[in-house]
Amino acid sequence: MSMVHLIYGILLILSMSFCVVLSFSSGCSYHQYFRQSNRRFEQKTDRFWKFSEQAETWVEVELPYDLVSSVNSECAEVNKREEIFDQEHELDEKKNSLDNKDVILPLRKRISLTKMSETSIWITGESGSIYERFWNRLEWVIAPHDLPISAGRAITVFIINQLVLALSEAGNLYQMKLHLGEAPHPQPVWVEITPKLNPITDNDPEKNPMTLMKSGVVSHDGQRAYFCTKNGTLVEFCGSELDPPRWTNHGQPAGANVAAIADVASTREVVYTISSAGDLYEYDKKSKPAWKRHIWQDRVAQFAPLVPSKGCVMYGLSGDHSESLFLLTKEGTMVERRLHQRKWKWVVHGSPPHQNLTSITPTLQDESSEAFISLFFTSSAGSVFEYQMPKQLGTVQNNQFPGAWVSHEHPLHAKVARGIIGLPLQVGRILFPLDDGRLAELHLPGLGGESSGPSLSQNFRRKATMKYVWSILDAPESEGWNAEYCTEERGPRNCVIGIKDESKDSGISSITSRRKQSQAQHYYLSLDTSSNELTKSSEEYTLPDDWTSSNFRLWLMYEGKSFFLITKEGLIFEYICVESVWVWLRHESSTAMNGIVGNYNGSLFMVDTFGSLLLREWNNNEIAWRNCTSLKKGRNIIGGQPWDRLPGKARKVTSEDAIFFVSKNGRLLQYMVYMRKFKWKDCRSPPSVKVACIVDQELYRENIVLVIGRNGRLYQYNKVSELWHEHYQSQHLILSQFPGSVLRPSSKSLSGSLFMLSIEGGLVEYHWDTWYGWNWVEHGTPDKGVTLVGSPSPTFEGNQLLLIGSDGKVYLRYMDTKNTWKWKDCGFPYMGNKMVEDSASNLMMKDQEKNLAELNSKCDPKVASTRPIPFSEGSVIFELRDGRFSKWLVSKVLWYNANISTYMAAGRNTTYGGE
Repeated sequence: MSMVHLIYGILLILSMSFCVVLSFSSGCSYHQYFRQSNRRFEQKTDRFWKFSEQAETWVEVELPYDLVSSVNSECAEVNKREEIFDQEHELDEKKNSLDNKDVILPLRKRISLTKMSETSIWITGESGSIYERFWNRLEWVIAPHDLPISAGRAITVFIINQLVLALSEAGNLYQMKLHLGEAPHPQPVWVEITPKLNPITDNDPEKNPMTLMKSGVVSHDGQRAYFCTKNGTLVEFCGSELDPPRWTNHGQPAGANVAAIADVASTREVVYTISSAGDLYEYDKKSKPAWKRHIWQDRVAQFAPLVPSKGCVMYGLSGDHSESLFLLTKEGTMVERRLHQRKWKWVVHGSPPHQNLTSITPTLQDESSEAFISLFFTSSAGSVFEYQMPKQLGTVQNNQFPGAWVSHEHPLHAKVARGIIGLPLQVGRILFPLDDGRLAELHLPGLGGESSGPSLSQNFRRKATMKYVWSILDAPESEGWNAEYCTEERGPRNCVIGIKDESKDSGISSITSRRKQSQAQHYYLSLDTSSNELTKSSEEYTLPDDWTSSNFRLWLMYEGKSFFLITKEGLIFEYICVESVWVWLRHESSTAMNGIVGNYNGSLFMVDTFGSLLLREWNNNEIAWRNCTSLKKGRNIIGGQPWDRLPGKARKVTSEDAIFFVSKNGRLLQYMVYMRKFKWKDCRSPPSVKVACIVDQELYRENIVLVIGRNGRLYQYNKVSELWHEHYQSQHLILSQFPGSVLRPSSKSLSGSLFMLSIEGGLVEYHWDTWYGWNWVEHGTPDKGVTLVGSPSPTFEGNQLLLIGSDGKVYLRYMDTKNTWKWKDCGFPYMGNKMVEDSASNLMMKDQEKNLAELNSKCDPKVASTRPIPFSEGSVIFELRDGRFSKWLVSKVLWYNANISTYMAAGRNTTYGGE
């Protein structure tokens, strides 16, 4: 027994010693191995740190909450996590401002350029839309070719033997066909095609390839295409309009997959592929075995795995019958796999100093003139580099090359998209997609640009000293920009043949030539090149305490049938028509509300006095409340979009439906609402500027949220590219922090205006059209001594809007028949001692005459500065200074005082129904 006790004693001492060693080496505590019933937690430090990946540094953080319970179980104090996010945001801004040229751009996964002909370029945007740039013999026009909504987003287009195929993000292929319907002309429609693939083996179904495609490459002759499936196999497609498509499954290399197709060698009918591990393979169906791996024999320090992306095959660089395949490594350098005299060789070309290359773009070569061949590369920082090589490289050592790197940088105020291959349009002309969704053309002087069509003469001798220039090409509204789609009507922008406009008003035959005179106005100012001195010198104006309630007290629920009201005491009321009778309903809530900031699919988004966003929705015929701020990444907010839509216009429902809000500390927040998949996203704010209010969300421009900063300047956020831009604005023009109003005469045309107020109380218009681009127009004030207060009303009939004066009157700004803006004094709904007349029944309410006369003597019928709301396509609801409400009839140009004006604020002096 003594021996047993001795052994146990030794084991106990060893275990204690082992724990002590661990405690010094890995923080192991003795108490982790020997539990005690009375152990207590001891906090050794009150400082915590978080690693910021964007700032690449550690950031000290605080505890996320100071929880204070209240009667309604809500948090009465603002979350301290907002301060933490602000600290990280400031660090990110400082890091980016140190060297903005080296910021790595995000990878755009849906952008692609495909050339059908010299007059037709097909583009897929980051939004997943498809559009075509077509030269109609007069100018470049844009035609939409979007996939059906059920198909999802498109990522690329293939032109195969006169077939137009589109690949969706889900991996499905669609073919464009002409549908002979009731329309006078055949309409193109997308039809899904299902690949019929032969299985690798009938005995093992798990080895059969999936039919979902990941990417593809068209052969140089355009007769067939090779696709990489999502499970890593190689598939061949061959077909035409006359022949049914033929699919061939080529499988995958042994022990590897097909992550990308590098290129197709036209001379040897070989397909080069790259595996996800970064190895190069070739498939040759005439060879046995068909799959071969290209091994890097000399493992030098310059070697790195390849990037699974498209490369470039060129012939004759090293002599007759030679073949060169240019590829990129994961380190951002260029390498070449060279075949000469039946011998393979790896060659390292490197990269420009301190640059990571992300895509290769070949150029169209003029064999009779140029003495060198060029390849163009995009970098991770958004610049373009050219690599010039003599036509005959000959046999040289790996580290001795006559090639030279030439930097073309990027267009002014824009960066070239990372990792997207450019498109050679003609000799001396290359298209590149920009990171902000637009296109840019890199061309020789005199050969390209927005107004330059396909060049008839292909013989152009480029001098070695001749430098390329950039031209920016606009993108359609689907990407958040201003290019309008072509039209079937006769004119310059016809989708087939452009016809000159010989009207005397213009005096100019082409729209593009007219816009060329105002390109400086047309372009946006990117944030990294905007005037930082102006932003710093501008005073940051603070928001008043009642800003939320004064701008979001009223909200339209159902057009012409119901609107909601938040009283100054925080109560919720609804004015609704029930069986042709208008009644006030009071809705209960657990907290006092501050405003209504959104409406989606019959659900209201409200903000309480603490700043929490609450969703009021129906659940099994009962009203339910959801605290949206309590969700992950939720914030406290102060405001939202001015209105969901304009009266008379239906809402366009998409899978990207979201509502935008402004947080208390000036951040733009996105809240996804589609299919009730609620999700927060922090869109941040412009550098060094806090967001004051949202001027407009996607009424003026699809996918664009326009905001006013607390420095009084106009900014925009692009939902697609997630980029901020600052609009050109005079340093003397400072905007008030109120929501704006949009005027678009036609939904088919992007021409229109955004109306806002200046800090001096004048009306300001920001106008855009295809003739002049962007322009600021100052309308001033309606009368001497009268300034404008509050937000503008919604616009009506494409040429008028209502505004509230400091004298309590409403003023109409309208455009007469001569296209001249004018003011009209609409007064206010003063009743005096008159009785209120019900226009619906035309009956005098004599029993209320005495009470109304007494009320009118104590009332102030002038209009308050509360933001008015649309009630129908021809009416606006205003709040009066005494708490009553009145409706303005646009068509009759008069006030309608019945029913609504008999209601007093907070439900006093009237009756109302229950919920």
